[in-house]
Amino acid sequence: MQTDCRPPAPAAPPVTPPPGVTFAPQPFMHFANQTLRQVVHTSIGGSRARVVLSNTNGTQPITIGAAHLALRDKEDSIQAPGKALTFSGRPTIAIPGGAIAYTDPVDLAVPTTGDLAIDLYLPGTTNTAGPLPMHGTALQTNYISETGNHVGTTKLPRVATIRNWFLISRVEVDAGDAGGVIVSIGDSITDGTASTADTNSRWPDVLARRLLAAPTPIRMGVANAGISANRVLSEGAYATGINVLARFDSDALLQPGVTHVIVLEGINDIGQARQNPTPTAEDLIAGHKQLIERAHARGVKMIGATLTPFWGAAYYTEVGEAKRQALNEWIRNSKAYDGVIDFDKTTRDPVDPKKFLAAYDSCDHLHPNDAGYKAMGESIDLRLFVAAGGR
Repeated sequence: MQTDCRPPAPAAPPVTPPPGVTFAPQPFMHFANQTLRQVVHTSIGGSRARVVLSNTNGTQPITIGAAHLALRDKEDSIQAPGKALTFSGRPTIAIPGGAIAYTDPVDLAVPTTGDLAIDLYLPGTTNTAGPLPMHGTALQTNYISETGNHVGTTKLPRVATIRNWFLISRVEVDAGDAGGVIVSIGDSITDGTASTADTNSRWPDVLARRLLAAPTPIRMGVANAGISANRVLSEGAYATGINVLARFDSDALLQPGVTHVIVLEGINDIGQARQNPTPTAEDLIAGHKQLIERAHARGVKMIGATLTPFWGAAYYTEVGEAKRQALNEWIRNSKAYDGVIDFDKTTRDPVDPKKFLAAYDSCDHLHPNDAGYKAMGESIDLRLFVAAGGR
């Protein structure tokens, strides 16, 4: 059977790289004596910032020869003046395997919903026995330089572009008037898979813009902790797919300023099980309860999001659909969560609720398209956060 999937919008014309520039192989690559210029999008702005780098899933030290933070101008160009980044007052650092590294804070007028460019010079080779920490679904064009240290140069002498993030864990912005931070934790549907690259069309991006555009602006940061292939109870298909129970503290509860966590997790546990009766809906509910208890122990509010439809997806089964319905009913009605976002209701076809509404289906019947992500972000009741961030 085929779903009634609306054809996608006409594809944009292919991007032709400038002379001498190539597109890097996807999704993995290594670097040697090169500079990476990576772009991240802010939620709320502030007067100071620092960058947190991660080698947590690496096994070998990674040396950062120099680092720099600036406002992005366009493509691979930055606005001046930017700021050189240091590590405990030193310009370089070797991050041990399994460790993270904080840069020293710098004074920088960070814009609301703006783009920052993080330059990292990697003087050695990353082609070692250990993996290079990477976020593989960045949906953001980043840039690789020709040989040498080019941090802080207005226009990067690039030789390739990529759509991954390497080594960057997060950017922390000092926003003294902020009411807190909302962490959205989940799988590829939170990560934004199938949304248009370079447009910041993920549902957490939509939420961040809505908070600031409210009649009384809600000054809260929104951190996206989605990882493609993530599951509640078991490892995902990739090295970065560590289960949410294992990563919940580091990726959500230990984020500076966190006051709320939105959880959208479980569809991969259900789908990857195919016809297998385990994990059961009760197993997944128990996992969600563990997350809630851990958050409440730290005074963090938990918002549960219902799982979106997946009829027609490659791993759809009727057994899985029954589990999805049971988990969603528990999220809606158990009152275990402090609040509920009904993404299922927002995205489903009212005529056949097992299916995505055609206008919101990316045509893989699992991930929303841009319109679907927009509808999800716009469906969130901002009153869930007013007490924390309203003014």
